[in-house]
Amino acid sequence: MAGRHKGLGRGLDALIKDGTEAKQQATTKKVAAKAASVAEAAGGVREVLMSKVVASPWQPRSVFDSEALTELVESVKIHGVLQPLLVRAVGTKFELIAGERRLRASQAAMLKKVPVIVIEASDEKALEIALIENLQREDLNPIEEAEGYSLLQKKFNLTQEEVARQVGKARASVANALRLLELSDVLRKYVAEGLLSVGHAKVLLSIDSDKEKELLARRSIKEGLSVRALEKVVKKLNAAPKKPRAEKSDLPGDYLQTLTDELHQFFGTSVRISPSKTLTNGRKVKGSLEIDYHDNDELDRLLTIIGYATEL
Repeated sequence: MAGRHKGLGRGLDALIKDGTEAKQQATTKKVAAKAASVAEAAGGVREVLMSKVVASPWQPRSVFDSEALTELVESVKIHGVLQPLLVRAVGTKFELIAGERRLRASQAAMLKKVPVIVIEASDEKALEIALIENLQREDLNPIEEAEGYSLLQKKFNLTQEEVARQVGKARASVANALRLLELSDVLRKYVAEGLLSVGHAKVLLSIDSDKEKELLARRSIKEGLSVRALEKVVKKLNAAPKKPRAEKSDLPGDYLQTLTDELHQFFGTSVRISPSKTLTNGRKVKGSLEIDYHDNDELDRLLTIIGYATEL
């Protein structure tokens, strides 16, 4: 990691440090206040053995930022878990409802006990809380977010409008996210890993062929195409071929063949005739007559046949 900027004065450096610490303290107080509020409503915070806490089956997140998690582990080692985990009692265990990152950090920090808030919740309510808590975060990748909306929608038979209201998002945001699930598994992986942006994905969705989508996706990644550049490629790909102009040959087909054969005999060499054409708007397209020759002697012979004489 790069060292501190040497040009920073001690006074300014101190101000920045103090400002950062003040911000962290404010955040800690806010988190603690929120935890206290929830704890009061649920009957208080208690500590339980780490071995008693099991992961949530409803966790929509599958990718965790390793660097951010490492930082959280270090924080847990020093300060402990500042915000209790939200759990429900299931037999002799406590099933996690919200706080997956805190649980993972606590396990990595080898804590023996963790603070929890135990609430009563049915399977449906546990799923709803877990999904909404995670979907309201900003660090889900776009595919995880879309899958969360989809699960919430299907499990509770909700409309997009109702899902949006539940998670505090605009309906258009939910609709656009759900469209990402129309992508193939390969393209979903690209988006989830950040190789393709949501903007790239939306452009690719306008293509019918999955094979074509994946080819353009790989090209975008390899060439570093911007969304605008990809739009231009797709627009060109989707452009309808121009309709051929309606036209009528000025020579009937049978006569054209007869004339071609007769000229072939007359000149003693290959002849090609492209007849002139008349368009539907009355305009004319010119025709052409081609006569083959192999050398200058044959050219002189053909010129003599058509009555053209040169003086050398």
